[in-house]
Amino acid sequence: MHVLADSSDKLTSVCSIVERNFTVAGERLDAEAKLPNAPLAVVVRADLRALENIAALKKRASRFAKTTKRIFIVEQASHVCISQAYALGATLVLPGTIDQTRLLAALRDPAEAEASSSGNDTQSDNAAEAGATAIASMFTSLVLGQPIDVDNAKEAGRKIANRISEHGLSEWLTTVRRHHEGTYQHCLLVTGVAIDFGLSLGVRKTDLERLYTAAMFHDIGKARIPLAVLDKPGRLDADERALIETHPVAGYEYLKDHDGISPEILDAVRHHHEYLDGSGYPDALCAESITDIVRILTISDIFAALIEHRRYKPTMPRQEAYNILCGMNGKLEKALVASFKAVALTR
Repeated sequence: MHVLADSSDKLTSVCSIVERNFTVAGERLDAEAKLPNAPLAVVVRADLRALENIAALKKRASRFAKTTKRIFIVEQASHVCISQAYALGATLVLPGTIDQTRLLAALRDPAEAEASSSGNDTQSDNAAEAGATAIASMFTSLVLGQPIDVDNAKEAGRKIANRISEHGLSEWLTTVRRHHEGTYQHCLLVTGVAIDFGLSLGVRKTDLERLYTAAMFHDIGKARIPLAVLDKPGRLDADERALIETHPVAGYEYLKDHDGISPEILDAVRHHHEYLDGSGYPDALCAESITDIVRILTISDIFAALIEHRRYKPTMPRQEAYNILCGMNGKLEKALVASFKAVALTR
């Protein structure tokens, strides 16, 4: 194992944990790079707000690119730092203070982790990390004006679908809220809720794939929204709300020239904030113009937003969130909201 850190204290603290189970070498990021070409795993603990740390990690990127496990411990668990970690090649991001059990479990061989009592959690975490990595990659590609990896996003969605079909929605919600925050958490929650909604409705496999792909892509336009607005703890003012409401069109415009994204997916990205009564945005569509996939995605999106975990507000109970959906008379399809009850409360 190889440990990289931006201070001696951080380097010592990580090495002291890892060396109990593995042979460890370590180096500070401000020292000359000694990282071997293909270590078994790399653990990084550094402040990713510091440009010099980002530059030092980029210098070492080619050396640990072939390493299958690249674990970043991000003490500032913000959207921007988590995004930066995945952009630098992380396969797993552990936000907050070091969780020794979690770190050591992540470093074990998959077979060993599977044999342990936490095997199901590890599989679920792997699906969550695949999803988070795909979402981070999409956001980064949009910011840089590069094409996204559509197949990678679909594969991540497939892993999430497999996980939820085997172990249910509640485990997925717990896993995502434990390890992710902000826009990434929201996208993963929406994907999971939409998948479980589709499974509960008995949709065909091709329709389920279309649904989870739309969910993975639905908020990609938010990559153009400043983080100060996306992560604002209080109520948005009129200008900030108007800025937020640009994200469906921004996502649609970015995705429309990509191969492998069907018209149905593009329609869902553009219209997931439309309501049956015409009060939604960006096109004020009415009932007859809103497709089934959009109707399902909209319900999933609203529910996920209500129950997601934010540091500045408590997580809303699922019953309370479902009651809010039921109160949106005329905006959501009543029959679908009724069918969603099992997803919201018992599945």
